[in-house]
Amino acid sequence: MVADTVIGIFGGSGVYDIKGLENTEWKKVESPFGDPSDEFLVGEYKGQKIVFLPRHGRGHVVSPSHVNYRANIDGMKRLGVTDLVSVSAVGSLREDLAPGMFVIVDQFIDRTFAREKSFFGKGLVAHVSVAHPVCSRLGGHIESALKSAEIEHVRGGTYLVMEGPQFSTLAESELYRQWGCDVIGMTNMPEAKLAREAEICYASIAMVTDFDCWHPDHEDVSVEQVIKVLVGNAEKAKTLISEVAPLITADETGPTCNCKQALEFALITSPDARDPKILETLDAIAGRVLKK
Repeated sequence: MVADTVIGIFGGSGVYDIKGLENTEWKKVESPFGDPSDEFLVGEYKGQKIVFLPRHGRGHVVSPSHVNYRANIDGMKRLGVTDLVSVSAVGSLREDLAPGMFVIVDQFIDRTFAREKSFFGKGLVAHVSVAHPVCSRLGGHIESALKSAEIEHVRGGTYLVMEGPQFSTLAESELYRQWGCDVIGMTNMPEAKLAREAEICYASIAMVTDFDCWHPDHEDVSVEQVIKVLVGNAEKAKTLISEVAPLITADETGPTCNCKQALEFALITSPDARDPKILETLDAIAGRVLKK
């Protein structure tokens, strides 16, 4: 086991009922960025510390546009999370990605507009690279776990992140297909960008629930349809987590992954010009580089 590895999971509440998860406790985390979606469920699986957070809160009470993504990531960082796996429901923009399919996402197009997208700003400017927004190392472990569990999946895909909470118009859905997008959802941005700023390795598992509204042979997407497929996918997601956790734990290259050095040369503002108030809020997110 690699010392200090802590695995974080974003997903629905049904994902957390994993057989073998022990010493569980719901913990409230105070964040300078506001309230996270919920308390964090901290537990151990085969000796490995795992931290779960219901992205929309228990009972699904927070819409995608109102999720406090900064507080969620900050809370994960404060609990020591080093490797973060995002599990989310998406619509398919491709004929061959049918409901029930899992997609290991490797790219995003961010079409959101009503969300805070950075921990940095006036008083401390930073620019991190998100050319490759997910951790390929984690993606490899997830792919191995899905193969082991015999869960149907594809490696690689572009996730179009829309604002929501409404689903797409037909014209929008057709446009995104022309762009070459593979799946569409509402939650992975700015989540992935913020994880990179926090120097946390991040990977995304997109679980297809529907064909969005473009497919002429399927009904327009409905909440009932999505929930029905989600229930079936929840068991697969729990299996995935139980399979992938040991792989992440045993990975000796984890501590030196490039994701964990994302801020090394990202801070642009001169030390003597940095706003002390902003520095206080970044004690967890950027503490590694600010202490130098």
